Amino acid sequence: MWLRSYFLWLCTLLVGGAGLFMIATTPRPSDTSSLAEVVPEASRGEQVFWAAGCASCHSAPDAGGEERLVLSGGRAFPSPYGTFYAPNISSDPVAGIGNWSLKEFAAAIRQGITPGGKHYFPALPYTAYARMEDADLVSLFAFMSTLPASDAPNQAHEIGFPFNIRRLIAGWKLLYSGRGWVVEGGLSPEETRGRYLVEALAHCGECHTPRDALGGLKRNAWLSGAPNPSGKGTIPNIAPGGLDWSAADIAYYLKTGFTPEFDSAGGHMAEVVQNLAHLPDDDLAAIAAYLKRVPMVGN
Repeated sequence: MWLRSYFLWLCTLLVGGAGLFMIATTPRPSDTSSLAEVVPEASRGEQVFWAAGCASCHSAPDAGGEERLVLSGGRAFPSPYGTFYAPNISSDPVAGIGNWSLKEFAAAIRQGITPGGKHYFPALPYTAYARMEDADLVSLFAFMSTLPASDAPNQAHEIGFPFNIRRLIAGWKLLYSGRGWVVEGGLSPEETRGRYLVEALAHCGECHTPRDALGGLKRNAWLSGAPNPSGKGTIPNIAPGGLDWSAADIAYYLKTGFTPEFDSAGGHMAEVVQNLAHLPDDDLAAIAAYLKRVPMVGN
């Protein structure tokens, strides 16, 4: 008799625990009704597109020129957890995001939630994009809807167990989402603009900041460099103490790709420069001003 009672109690506990797990890990999009009041601006959306680096991840491998505006996806991004493949986010209504609503776009960008109600892997830097201003998000969505469509199919990520369990990402989000700005206090208007560009839109910390065992950014070592996720080489320290360029040198590099030592940007950074070169000089100067205010972290 006692064995039967124990078995029933255990089953009840397991079913209840599973139910609580399902409830706790179900994504819940935020209210986006305020976005309906924002009027999109085409020029603003284009600037956000380049600042956010959309083409660097979502255009086809080796795309150049106008082809970078075709967001067909397919690029592979190796990591310690497996290989992620950038999805098609072109205006195609089937293969891309052409049928998405503004609400679905906002949930994806800011919260990492798919239109189907699942968690996106944080290879999409939604913890940074979460700070994107309403006007920028709405304008970006409007601009992307004007870009060419592609029917290229998406590739499945190659992620091993247990990292492929999307519901576990709810716990990751609890640990790393919703944080404030890394650099706070006493910033000038120019430095504040630079912080928005670096910490939110351009998500520079995703590459230039080391990560902990769970893949979260080590904010106490902000922009101090990190191992290359591909396992080959390192990504440089761009905080004071690692990068000793002047603000003018930094802004010039972001516009042209040329360093003060007459070297040039290579690898993925070359594409970042292609993106940032579309921004006005004031924004590049703001990025440089912010980088000079980041807490010093030595090599």
